[in-house]
Amino acid sequence: MAVSFKKKSSMSIGVPTSSMPDIIFQLLIFFMVTTVLRQYSGLDVELPDASKIQKLPSKRNVSTIWIDNSDRVVIDDVTISKLNDLRVIAYNKLADNPRLVISLKIDKGAQMGTVNDVQTELRKANTLKINYSAIPNAPI
Repeated sequence: MAVSFKKKSSMSIGVPTSSMPDIIFQLLIFFMVTTVLRQYSGLDVELPDASKIQKLPSKRNVSTIWIDNSDRVVIDDVTISKLNDLRVIAYNKLADNPRLVISLKIDKGAQMGTVNDVQTELRKANTLKINYSAIPNAPI
C-alpha cells in the first residue's frame, strides 16, 4: 500500500492589507498629537496700554518686529544688528507677499529714536501697512 502525496504546483504568498487603514489612522493620530506648531518667540516686551484697539482679521499675512527696552530689534526671530538689514528683510518679505502687514511690538521703555529709525527703514523698504500692538486698558 503506497500512499502518494500530491505536490502543490504553485503557492501564492501575499501581504495582508486588511489592517492597513487602521495602522495609517493610528500613525496619523500619533503625528497630529505629537507635532508642535512653531510660534515666534520674539523678545520679552511690555506692551503699552490702549483705550481703543482692533484685532487683525488674520495672522497669515503678518510679520512681527519686536523692539525691547534695551533697543534690540528682532523680526520674526531674526535679530537685526544693523538697521539696513531690516530694510532688506522687510523688502524681500513684501516682495514675497504683497498683502504683508508689519506688526510692531514695542516695549514701553524703548527709546523713541530706535522706533523712529525702524519706521524710517520700513518706509524705505516701501512697507506701508504697519500695525502697532498694544494691550487693552483694564476696566475700572
